[in-house]
Amino acid sequence: MQSFQRFDRSTSLMIGLLVVAFLLATFDVRSAGGGIGTTMREGAQTLFSPLQEAASAVTRPVVGFIDALSDIASLREENEALRLENEQLQDQVQQFSSLQAELDHLREINDLTAPEDLPTVTAQINSPGSSTLDLVRYINKGADDGISVGDAVIDEHGLVGRVDLAFRSSARVRLIFDPNVTISVQDEVTSQSGLLTGDNDTLILRIFRADEPVREGNVVVTAGSRFPPGIVVGTVKKTAADDTGFGLDTEVEAAIDPSRLDFVKVIVGYSPLDAEDELPVDSGPVDPGPPTGETP
Repeated sequence: MQSFQRFDRSTSLMIGLLVVAFLLATFDVRSAGGGIGTTMREGAQTLFSPLQEAASAVTRPVVGFIDALSDIASLREENEALRLENEQLQDQVQQFSSLQAELDHLREINDLTAPEDLPTVTAQINSPGSSTLDLVRYINKGADDGISVGDAVIDEHGLVGRVDLAFRSSARVRLIFDPNVTISVQDEVTSQSGLLTGDNDTLILRIFRADEPVREGNVVVTAGSRFPPGIVVGTVKKTAADDTGFGLDTEVEAAIDPSRLDFVKVIVGYSPLDAEDELPVDSGPVDPGPPTGETP
């Protein structure tokens, strides 16, 4: 038994020596006069090159997958940064557009002249009335700026209303749509005069002695008295004639849009012919007073 084990070890040793001798012979043939170090390196490359290629073939897809994940994460971060930057730019564009529109509006107001070159005060709408049903607006100028009760208020489109309460640095404007606001007007085409009364969302024109019809599209302007003459109020919406001998009624489309009021001009220095009849009228809900807590 011991003899067999000894023989087995001897045989294994012999085989190992033969393999080493074969490798050395191979190295010697490949060296072609080169040094033993060069031969060893080339041999190692020959032996391990297949292993390297196999390992590379296995790891290459894994590395590519990891790189792809890293690229996706980086792209997502860049996309989020670009989205935020785009939102900021859009906000800036909107702010610029809003400022540009406000500037254009202010320029139009500044270029606006009142009838008969009456002096004016430029003001801005601060807030609406105490509820959405109120036909009033507050402006940021008041008695300290020369504004008083009864002053007419206009914008670049036409008549807005008149001041019915004045405070030191603010004032309240009652719009032309208010049922308690009556305006003496004239049809520019027929020169017929009548009274225009607010009806919450429209205007009613009444001409008591109509010699001829008023037609759709005719421009209606103030005729003096409580308001300076020549201010555009609106255009006739429906053609109407005096068929009964008691005058005619029709509707007028206001020149102003109450939802878009911003900058306005207050005409100061005009003395209405019936100023003594112009007491402040409050036809809507009880007014809480000026926004700043001032007193009239």
